[in-house]
Amino acid sequence: MEREIRLPISEEEARALRVEDILYLTGTLFTARDEAHHRMLEAHRLGEAIPFRPDEMALFHCGPVVRRAEEGWEVVAAGPTTSVRMELFEDDFLRAFGTRIVIGKGGMGERTQAALEETGAVYVHYTGGAGALAAKRIVAVSDVHWLEELGMPEAAWIFAVERFGPLLVTMDSAGGNLYRELEPTIARNRDAIFARIDEAHGG
Repeated sequence: MEREIRLPISEEEARALRVEDILYLTGTLFTARDEAHHRMLEAHRLGEAIPFRPDEMALFHCGPVVRRAEEGWEVVAAGPTTSVRMELFEDDFLRAFGTRIVIGKGGMGERTQAALEETGAVYVHYTGGAGALAAKRIVAVSDVHWLEELGMPEAAWIFAVERFGPLLVTMDSAGGNLYRELEPTIARNRDAIFARIDEAHGG
């Protein structure tokens, strides 16, 4: 089902989303790769406030290319980062900050799946290699945090977006996991490819 989503969304709304839904987001995203995750989780551990509300935004696994404009910033490209890099701490992040939508590519593991089910959130896939297309849906850079400390790709960028997508729900809060469902098909295709390679080389 195709859905127009206006952020923020509630836990109830997030729990209604299902694998294979296609989303278009309007509202605010924040970017976070490894270092921003660590920075925010450390602040949470110490009881320190962070300068924005992750529970009111979608999390985007992204290290954007951004340049100075006459007024503020201009996003050149904003392609997704491989999400499995964040698997070791994404579950803690979801529990700490209550983010309802995680955007990335490639899927995540069982720890994140469990946290999605526990907290009421979804993981959505954005096509890799489409960073310039993503940038066109970013209407403004609202803010940036920890730029000097972490550098451009690792900083937390706050983006205002309109109809950001299409985003495919691939992991949901009801236990749906498109990657898990596709594993048998992937295995069969892989074995068939290897068999053809062996045959071509006289194996």
